[in-house]
Amino acid sequence: MILLQVNQLAKYYGADLILSNIKLELQTRDRVALVGRNGAGKSTLLKIIAGHLSHDGGEIIKPKEVTIGYLAQNTGLESNMSIWDEMLSVFESLRNLEKNLRQLEQQMSDSAVIEDPDRFEKVLKEYDTLQVKFKELGGYQYEADIRSILHGLNFHDSTKMISSLSGGQKTRLALGKLLLTKPDILILDEPTNHLDIDTLSWLEQYLQGYDGAILIVSHDRYFLDKVVTQVYEVSRRQIQKFVGNYSSYLDQKALNYERDMKVFEKQQQEVANLQDFIQRNLARASTTKRAQSRRKKLEKMEILDRPLGDEKSATFSFEIEKQSGNDVLAVDSLAVGYSGNKVSENITFRAYRSESIALVGPNGIGKSTLLKTIIKKLPALAGTIHYGANLTIGYYDQEQAELTSNKRVLNELWDEYPLISEKEIRTVLGNFLFSGDDVLKIVSTLSGGEKARLALAKLMLEKANVLILDEPTNHLDLDSKEVLENALVDYPGTILFVSHDRYFINRIATKVL
Repeated sequence: MILLQVNQLAKYYGADLILSNIKLELQTRDRVALVGRNGAGKSTLLKIIAGHLSHDGGEIIKPKEVTIGYLAQNTGLESNMSIWDEMLSVFESLRNLEKNLRQLEQQMSDSAVIEDPDRFEKVLKEYDTLQVKFKELGGYQYEADIRSILHGLNFHDSTKMISSLSGGQKTRLALGKLLLTKPDILILDEPTNHLDIDTLSWLEQYLQGYDGAILIVSHDRYFLDKVVTQVYEVSRRQIQKFVGNYSSYLDQKALNYERDMKVFEKQQQEVANLQDFIQRNLARASTTKRAQSRRKKLEKMEILDRPLGDEKSATFSFEIEKQSGNDVLAVDSLAVGYSGNKVSENITFRAYRSESIALVGPNGIGKSTLLKTIIKKLPALAGTIHYGANLTIGYYDQEQAELTSNKRVLNELWDEYPLISEKEIRTVLGNFLFSGDDVLKIVSTLSGGEKARLALAKLMLEKANVLILDEPTNHLDLDSKEVLENALVDYPGTILFVSHDRYFINRIATKVL
């Protein structure tokens, strides 16, 4: 059954055309990924489909009874209730039905009703009808569903108040609440951003078995490969459909480009040959007719445009100013935490030059806290950290908390490196896809992906020989991720990083803690 159709949709922001002639269709049990660069308009399209944004052209056709559930990027659940009570609120109508059943049960045990056969028959009939409805709507399993989803999303204490949770936990809980509503169309924008590896695996399995249709924006390749069976690519305001998972889409795209390029080159050769023949033979009386006929053929030809390859990618590499010693870090019996409260203890490991160490574990175990302790942003609560000789440490913060200034992008970089010329600063920013007027944007107004690229530009200029990275891929699109992976693979220094991106870990890590 067709759940939703998008026809010739267009969207403007002011005078800028963001999306044009967008066509998309969702059927029951479709698993669809929406991919494209940061800023291509993916989140905008999701918001339009979910009814949160208007569109300027085209139409969206959806049957009245079809329900849509939408989870925006970093949507935190704000509530004064406990986790359990908030999840129960999804089933308000079911619980009212349950109350009605209990009332009817009481009536059936009332002697006045029992002694009146007609009345008893009437109550019994109503009870039967309600009980069937209650069962069909999942009345006997909704509590088990809540427990299953809370367990899968790593919430083991459902009595906790939501107001006491961290931002990442509130985002996970918003996802859990949405999954419990079981909409016909589930729209998820970056659902994997705050999930650890175990939770990710659970979500993959849950979505594989989901009864409705799913439309996802995600920059996690393994996740997309496991979950989706169709990919729509948004690029240069247009959309194109590919059947298969993400890896299959990449293969098809490369083959299509190769094929289109061959057709284009063949036509270019043919045009050149025709033009050459016309030029040589038009003036000669004996061949002028043949030349004229070829000119007509050339005029009738539909000249193909050169196939557009991928859009411009960021280009950068991390260099070091000076080499560190062979022993980089020696951590012994370390305890880390905040204001005297230990989050993790008995941490012991060694890091040597050129190693790339991935730090993995569930959310809340203290991975970011450990990194902040190593860079001396937090004091160690016990144990020791010995630093090797000649270390210069560059740190990338997952929250990009440092990037909240009201400076322009250009000045954010130039103020820290005043001896570099404006031209060089602009070149660096250009390599990170800040071109033209982009360098005059105010830093605090940048999107998550833009802040991530700016933070990486700052990190590159540090030329540190140790990189400490906290979730460096979180806001990057798939293409920027690949550029970052290549830059880190070629980096001659030492890397210690936290990530939940399995593809990234597999490409970068030489050791896992």
